Amino acid sequence: MSSKFNDKKIIPRYSLIVFLMTIVALSVVAKAFYTMTVEHDYWMDVASKQKKDSVQVKPVRGNILSSDGQLMASSLPEFKIYMDFDALKEAGNDSLFMAKIDSISEGLNHIFLTESAADFKKHLLEGRAKCSKHWPIWDDRIDYSTFTEVKALPVFNLPNKYQSGFHWIDFNARRRPFGSLAQRTVGDMYGAKDTARCGLELNYDSILRGTNGIIHRRKVRNKFLDITDTPPIDGADIVTTIDVTMQDIAERAVVNELKEINGNVGVAVVMDVKTGDVKAIVNMERCFDGEYREIRNHAVSDLLEPGSVFKTASIMACLNDGMCDTTEWVETGGGVWNMYGRDMKDHNWRRGGYGTMQLPKTLLVSSNIGVSRIVDKYYHDKPEKYVQDLYNFGLNADLHIPIPGYTPAKIRMPHKNSHGNYTNWTKTTLPWMSIGYETQCPPISILTFYNAIANNGCMVQPRFVKQIVKDGEVIADFPTVVIKKQIAKPEVIKEMQIILEHVVSQGLGKKAGSDKFLVAGKTGTAQMSKGALGYKSGGTDYYLSFAGYFPANEPRYSCIVCIQKHGLPASGGGMSGVVFHNIAEGIMAQNLRLEVADARDSSASLMPSVLDGNLFSSDFVLNALGFNVNGGWGGASPMSDPLWGAIVADRNAYDIKREKVQPEGYVPDVHGMGARDAVYLLESRGVKTVINGCGKVLQQSIGAGEKIHEGMVCTLKLG
Repeated sequence: MSSKFNDKKIIPRYSLIVFLMTIVALSVVAKAFYTMTVEHDYWMDVASKQKKDSVQVKPVRGNILSSDGQLMASSLPEFKIYMDFDALKEAGNDSLFMAKIDSISEGLNHIFLTESAADFKKHLLEGRAKCSKHWPIWDDRIDYSTFTEVKALPVFNLPNKYQSGFHWIDFNARRRPFGSLAQRTVGDMYGAKDTARCGLELNYDSILRGTNGIIHRRKVRNKFLDITDTPPIDGADIVTTIDVTMQDIAERAVVNELKEINGNVGVAVVMDVKTGDVKAIVNMERCFDGEYREIRNHAVSDLLEPGSVFKTASIMACLNDGMCDTTEWVETGGGVWNMYGRDMKDHNWRRGGYGTMQLPKTLLVSSNIGVSRIVDKYYHDKPEKYVQDLYNFGLNADLHIPIPGYTPAKIRMPHKNSHGNYTNWTKTTLPWMSIGYETQCPPISILTFYNAIANNGCMVQPRFVKQIVKDGEVIADFPTVVIKKQIAKPEVIKEMQIILEHVVSQGLGKKAGSDKFLVAGKTGTAQMSKGALGYKSGGTDYYLSFAGYFPANEPRYSCIVCIQKHGLPASGGGMSGVVFHNIAEGIMAQNLRLEVADARDSSASLMPSVLDGNLFSSDFVLNALGFNVNGGWGGASPMSDPLWGAIVADRNAYDIKREKVQPEGYVPDVHGMGARDAVYLLESRGVKTVINGCGKVLQQSIGAGEKIHEGMVCTLKLG
């Protein structure tokens, strides 16, 4: 058999076959490498235009509105713009583009001031030379107003993208017109992912998000068209209870006091007494750079020992159970009283204490000894009864707050073992619990309790969302929810209302009061525990609070203010009470309304002068006052990105004169503007501003067009 095998003929044939196969393999590898590198852009463009089945289309996310319908979070369109030079050539409009390229470049320079017309022309010609199908005209996203300006330029304004080559990708950008106002309550989104992060955005995500649609792409006459199979259903809007003006008043009051006392955390919540509507909620925390921002929703998540604001519930329990009345006397000695081997101290123990006092005064002067001795006298042998009273008052109720992170209060109920001995209770537990220790309550729970006292004993659930609205129609209402119709006997509630009013008018809460209306409430100053390290390891942290309501004779709003700070001085009445005072007076001042007609006289001009600045804001105000603005927006865009210029009176109407500001990185011209717009425009570019005078800007110390550098300070003279 081997004699028939001629290796001299066979081996060369196999060698030839192997050689040819090697050549083919190398050719395949070379072609693949060429495709992956040289032809990469071409094939990526081809791939992007191929048919895609069942592509999801995202709906427009619903808005979050304030109680009066102002936008607090909204999805606004943004665009990235491109040029398809291949489509332009196929449509036969390449010569038109070259004839208009100078006009296009000048138009782009007028819209985007940071690049010159020559730079735009060079950039566009580079894309044309590469026959790019997706050449970016501008690298960043642009808003709708800018997009319409670009789309109106020569060639770009042709009927469709197959003739002009101009095309775009649109995005739904989440914007907050009021900036950081109520940020942790309204909530945030994770950038461009359209994923809710916290707050109402997260809790109502399924309602705000809407339902995705489905499209597929089909090639028709050598063009790919998007065919809609299932249209997207846009998300619904939610109407919150937040009042923008009250929120702003509360935030300013909290931040100002935190800066004054070097505080760490500041919380304030304002609630409508009858409905439970949360009108304002503030959660300010000092960050690493010393500025105060909303990082966590402390108002609903902080489980801290509430301190002396809890004493109101302790005294109310004694009165409600009939253990004593307001004529009860209690001995507090010299300010120090030994309670089962542990010293209880009043705040003035170094000054000799308060001696003997009646029950109401224990709250007026916030006596730890007075309150704890009264409670211990009547509940020492039956602490379960005392804790059950607290439960009956709703202090441990699950308020079902629609904000992720909320935790109900934790108030320990005594438990006995089979031998009748307490397993989670000591002799000192009751005295210290009665003055606000040995228990944990978030500020929202304490406020709900005080709100019930203001509401004559009716406890209502805090409400953050009133309605769900879709296309102008209400699809869901969230009515006020009554948790307890009566938390205590009506006569006891009346007695507590009188005592709380006296705490402010005669006691330690004087700084929370007002000379314009009556205020009722209770102060609180507590040391903060550091867990296993105790209360005083590494210095003492304090939890300062004031909870109350106003006007005391006809309660409309309840409010709690809580401040966390390190070291002395520390005073609930002198610090949190001051914030309460500023919030209360600011809110009550809103009710003063003056008619414009009352201010007119024979020499008065019926056409008010308008300062230069943000045209959207001026247009909104003028329309609200009933004036006609030619070329305006009907007052519909007060929270849009600023558009700068002047509004000039012309007989019985106003004319808009739009002006371009200096590009980013250069000092803008703010002459003629009001203080608010001038400061916003300068400080948004990193220029610190100092104001002298009032009125409109007459002089600016740094000339317009000067390049901005770090640490630059511009002084404005107003007049």
